[in-house]
Order: sequence, then C-alpha cells, then structure tokens
Amino acid sequence: MNNPTVSPPPASNLENPPQVESAHDVFGARRHPLHPILAPRVIAVIGATENEGSVGRTLFQNLGRGGFGGVVYPINPKRSSVMCVRAYPNIAKAPEQVDLALICTPAPTVPGIIRECVEAGVKGAVIISAGFKEIGEAGVRLEQQILSEARAGNMRIVGPNCLGVMIPRTGLNATFASTIARPGSVGFLSQSGALCTAVLDWSLKENVGFSAFASLGSMLDVSWGDLIYYLGDDPNTKSIVIYMETIGNARDFLSAAREVALTKPIIIIKPGRTEQAAKAAASHTGSLTGSDEVLEAAFRRAGVLRVNTIAELFHMAEVLGKQPRPLGPNLTIVTNAGGPGVLATDMLVGSGGKLTELSPKTYDAFNQLLPPHWSRNNPVDILGDAGPATYAKAVGIAAQDPNCNGVLVILTPQAMTDPTGTAEQIKPFARLDSKPILASWMGGKETGPGEAILNDAGIPTFAYPDTAARAFQYMWRYSQNLRALYETPALLVQDHGRGSPPPRPRP
Repeated sequence: MNNPTVSPPPASNLENPPQVESAHDVFGARRHPLHPILAPRVIAVIGATENEGSVGRTLFQNLGRGGFGGVVYPINPKRSSVMCVRAYPNIAKAPEQVDLALICTPAPTVPGIIRECVEAGVKGAVIISAGFKEIGEAGVRLEQQILSEARAGNMRIVGPNCLGVMIPRTGLNATFASTIARPGSVGFLSQSGALCTAVLDWSLKENVGFSAFASLGSMLDVSWGDLIYYLGDDPNTKSIVIYMETIGNARDFLSAAREVALTKPIIIIKPGRTEQAAKAAASHTGSLTGSDEVLEAAFRRAGVLRVNTIAELFHMAEVLGKQPRPLGPNLTIVTNAGGPGVLATDMLVGSGGKLTELSPKTYDAFNQLLPPHWSRNNPVDILGDAGPATYAKAVGIAAQDPNCNGVLVILTPQAMTDPTGTAEQIKPFARLDSKPILASWMGGKETGPGEAILNDAGIPTFAYPDTAARAFQYMWRYSQNLRALYETPALLVQDHGRGSPPPRPRP
C-alpha cells in the first residue's frame, strides 16, 4: 500500500472549525473519560520537529497523512514553525483548548510538561518517550511524579514508552508507525510497539481492518480494563484482540473482561509461559509478569480466550465474529480426501476436541447418498469425484446430527472437483443454528474464487485443515470460558490482587 503524499497537519481555522466525531456521536449523551485521547478535536505534538527520522517529525506528519480532521499544533520552544505550520513554545500558548497532548521529549522533561498540560486544562496525553521504569529506580520515580501531576487535573495517560494510538475510521494516527491501519471492526491492544508495527504491516497485506489500534507501553495510567470498557461501548468494535506482557491491575482487567466478553469476544496472546520468556518481558516493560498458571485460570474465569500465535489471534477474531459458538466439543469433518481429514482429526483430538459419533440415522443417510466406498466413519470421506450437489447434501446431513456441534468442510482440487461450484452450494449453510461451519479450500489459484465466495457468505476459510480444526477447538474453549463467567476468580485475586488498587468505577 502506497503512502499518501506527505503534508503537514491542518493549522487552526477558527472561522471554519473541522467537523469530527464528538463524544455525543460515539457514545450518545455520555462523555467517555478516554474520549480526549481516542476521539480528540485538538492535538498538540510536544516535541514536534523537522529533524529527519525523528519521532517528533513522524508524529506530526502522520496526523496529516492519516486524514485527521481536527486541529494540530506543534509545540517547540526553539522554533517558530514546524513544516510550515506555526509552532508554539509551550502548551499554554496554544490558541485554543487542547484535548490530547502527544509527548515525545526526553524522559526527565515529561513531569514538568504534564504539569503544564494540567494547568492548561488538557485531559489526555500519550507519552511516546522511553526511559522510565524499564530502566530502573530512577525511571520509577519519574513515573510517580508524572502520575501525581496528572491526577491533580484528572488527566488520563497512555504510555509511557509506547507507539501511540490509531482510530482508522476518523483518520487519527497518533503514532510513529509508517502508515495508518485500514478501518474495520477489530480492536487491537498491545504493550509492544514493535509488535504493533509488524501486525500493522501484516494487516495491510491481508486486508484486515481495525476499529482501534493502540500501544499501551508501560501502562502507567490507562490499563487493559480502561480500554476494554471503551471498546465494549464502541459500536464499531466487534471483537478485541490483545498482546499482553503484564496484566497490571488484575481486578480492573477482570471486571472489564467479565462484562464485555458477554457481548464481544476478547482474544489474548500472552507470552511468558516459560521462565526465560517471563524475564524477557519484564526487561521490556519493567513489570513482573506473574504466575502463568494463575493468569491462565483468570482468563478462563473472565470469559477470555487465550491463544498461542499471532495468526491464531486474528483467526479467532474473524471466526468468532462470523460464526456461532459451539455448544459442545464434537466436530463433524466432511472431506473429499482422506489425508486432510486425518490431519484435522489429529489436531482436533490432540487439542482436546472430539469427533462427532455419527447417529444411526445420520449413518443411514450417508449410506443412501454416498458411494459404497465412503469412509463409513467421521471424518466423512465423500470421495474425490464428489460434485457440488453431493457436498451440499453431505453437509446438510452432518449438520442435522443431534450429536454434532460444528462442521468442517474440506476440499482438495482433484480432477473432478469444482471448488467454485461447491462453494456456491455450501454458501446457504453459513447460518447453522448454534453450529459453526468452517471450511478449508486447500490449494491456491484454483480454489481462490471458492474461498472468496465462502468468506463473503460468512464462512471462515483456512489454508490448512488442521488450522481449521484448531480454530474449532478454540471456539469450544471460548464457549466453556463464558460459562465460567459467574465463578469467583479467587485464585487471581489472592495472587495478583494483593496490594493492588481496586478497579476504577465503570466509566
């Protein structure tokens, strides 16, 4: 994707103020506490500069490149202008009330800058700067000073040591990433700024869109719970995916996750299962990761799904957004080749799922439909010469089995196979009652049009059948987690909650 032509952000236009979404537009009559950060009208870039390759220059440029419709003021005491836009020596000199301060100055200067922002009535800040608790005790003291100053003015802070935040649908790119994400329905939250940029690059290639894209850094103030609540209220967000290195305020996270997971899937990848990975995460964010067993229990009890890879993170966001959650672990596999069915079975059973035990009625129906040499078992191998009509009838029979909790349809492009026609026939099954349907159209160029048909119909497709089987098992695990929402998460509270502040009141 080519970047648009570089241009400076718009300067203030008091006669024709920009029309951007307001708190009323997004949340009705109620103003959300994070609105100054995630839906600002006026932004100040403190540390804006023209120096090539600097964070201050990139931040300032990105606000113009992304199409942000508000006003942006560069703050730099050593320059009268930045990239042909008038600059101001400090936040107090900005000609109008600033909602969001983007701060990219050296760490020792930040407490004083936050004090100036509070005095100027600024309610939100994103601290891009590094050099805080990740460097040791001196950095911890700086953070304590920042938090003290911010709380005196009810200011909320994202960071420090973060990439920044994006809201693609409004053109807000308050980051130093190379481009803005595509608009979409996934809210992505990460402690790692570098991972954000990698995921962003991947998403542009795969055409994945985001409702929000935020790097939290050290989580001095704004935490997982704050942003989960925010995205839970956001009508543009359908699912929330999180890269988590530290849980922070555990009770705050639990409270938000337990409420929001009832209506929107929350999928997390959290490294640190091994001692070595936990040490690496601690050195990165300056925080302890905590007991992995405790966190695993907490995720289950909060209705959160934990996955192991970045690919699974986004697969599950898509799948849970398109298909109903299974009511049980039993999967029926319909395939035109034996080998892929075996691969899917290995993954399913190995990860805790089960193959559906076909009922006598289902078995008889397959006997009447299929050639004598069909597999006579699950996976249901309907053989390589199966046409679109046979596929559709087989899927219908599988879905009607009372023991079945989901269906996986596998197609390999054999000589007599019609991948596109089969997809057209399978399309009507996209909405099975309480039974998800997944597909693996194996191949490349020949199966591509069929994949597109299925995806457009709301049937998730996977390049490999074992990946699809794993996705079904994750769906079942997610269903189990939601059932545990009303259990008391005592283990987490005893371990991580001791000594931590109580969760903030619901915004």
